[in-house]
Amino acid sequence: MLNNIFFLKGKKFKDLEDLNIFCYPNEIFDINNKILVKDIIKSHGLQESKDTNKSKTSKYYKIEKPIAQYINDLNIFTSCINENIIIGLIFEKEDNPYDYRDIFEELLTESFNNGTNFFFEEEIEIENLLISMFIDIRRYGDEIIDRSQEIEYNYQRESFFKVFLFGIDDVGKTSFVQKLKTGEFRENSFTPTRKFNIEHIQAEEKGLLSIWDMPGQKSFRSKWLEGLQDSNILVYMIDIANQRRFEESKKEFWDVLNNSGLNGIPLLILGNKTDLVKDTNDDNNSHLLNLRGEVNSYFNFERIQNRNWKFIFTSVKTNFNVESTVEMIFELISN
Repeated sequence: MLNNIFFLKGKKFKDLEDLNIFCYPNEIFDINNKILVKDIIKSHGLQESKDTNKSKTSKYYKIEKPIAQYINDLNIFTSCINENIIIGLIFEKEDNPYDYRDIFEELLTESFNNGTNFFFEEEIEIENLLISMFIDIRRYGDEIIDRSQEIEYNYQRESFFKVFLFGIDDVGKTSFVQKLKTGEFRENSFTPTRKFNIEHIQAEEKGLLSIWDMPGQKSFRSKWLEGLQDSNILVYMIDIANQRRFEESKKEFWDVLNNSGLNGIPLLILGNKTDLVKDTNDDNNSHLLNLRGEVNSYFNFERIQNRNWKFIFTSVKTNFNVESTVEMIFELISN
């Protein structure tokens, strides 16, 4: 599984002080890791300074074949572009990087030689590149490599379901996934998620759920549609205790649902954090019933068309309706 992706760029790779380093989703290393950085650069024969200004005048980028290597106990797969950019993937130790060579080379070609003439000098360009490649390579690993192994040993293809979990930040998505996977809720253990993640949950004999947990910060939302492909069900989470962000959450919800390519995909809406709303112990509680009507009205759920859908309240912290969500996911998929 891909853990990190990084981007190195400098006018002269020999001068580390002029080197820019970007990592996603974690800051796996920086300029202070001089030995690691030098070893990565040296592996591409770039230990000598070279004139790299020619990259701006060339119509196409020169993309080298990726190189797999272990450096500082990291399983790294890197490619050099125009002798002044290195893009690297960091996998788990047991992974074979060459299983990902085709998708890596394909994404590099699409990103650098697609006619847009990006020079990747702006931080936002580099960030978008890394996020997009990370999502695509993780999807490839999940759906092509890992999935084939799981099917071979444990499951049938028709019992594998992709669940796309999304919502704005700080609504409880990652806590929800961890609760399903481990049965535990760890108070204050989750900072806002800045990475896309996949968790696999086996639901007894019903099948394997591959839950795609997407970060909800504004800068990441444009990438949601890249992860939505081939989803069997959409799960949208709302923080019902934070009505100040209802308008923001509503906008993001309908921006996704109005995509015509998603017609027919079932939808489960989770109104999370009932533990923060007074007197909400069960679904038939009068306060919850009134709140359901208010939320339905505010978000215009009556406008939902071309799909089966349900809305339920949850509390990850108190385990309210969390286990019921799995049953509802399979019910909506089967219908």
